[in-house]
Amino acid sequence: MMAQEVKKVELDPSKVKGRLVYHTVKRGFDILASGVALILLSPLFGVLTVKIKEEDGGPAFYSQTRIGKNGKPFKMWKFRSMIVNADKMVKQLEEQNEIDGAMFKIKNDPRVTKIGHVIRKYSLDELPQLWNVLKGDMSLVGPRPPLPMEVEDYTDYDKLRLTVTPGCTGLWQVTKRNDADFDEMVELDLEYINKSSLWFDFNILLKTVGVVIHPNSAY
Repeated sequence: MMAQEVKKVELDPSKVKGRLVYHTVKRGFDILASGVALILLSPLFGVLTVKIKEEDGGPAFYSQTRIGKNGKPFKMWKFRSMIVNADKMVKQLEEQNEIDGAMFKIKNDPRVTKIGHVIRKYSLDELPQLWNVLKGDMSLVGPRPPLPMEVEDYTDYDKLRLTVTPGCTGLWQVTKRNDADFDEMVELDLEYINKSSLWFDFNILLKTVGVVIHPNSAY
């Protein structure tokens, strides 16, 4: 797969860190919204937990170490959409990777369970990350947190996407999602960081609702 030429986005980390009012209000909204959502969605959490365990008897939840703001690792939670011990199969599937750059994605991933295909299509597997938002590991909107092995291959330019708190959704997810290669994802994340504001975040959240109702290229 040939990577497209992507224009690099200029980013000044010092300006990002200096936006105290924006980050304070955003954190307050994250706490309120994630707390309310966890309560309101608790019946759905119950249903999904039962359905996932019914298929193969494995755990309903899955945790994975991700890299957050300023390179700090944290444990990110998801509903399990793959077979148990799917991470151990990555090396034998590396040749099937369909994304250029420091990212691993397979469209027809053989590790995904039946219920996994459904919850991935509608992004329901991401719901437990509301707990990460409440804790402060993540925000509702921001760049997706990468895996440690992905960050090992990052250039200094790629690491600029780690200057802010990672998010459950972002500009990449509501536009190109898996149609974008790694370089395009980085540019979209840096574009978001440059343009980030409460209004921009709100628009991305609205578009995320649309993506859940009418899924884009999720897999």
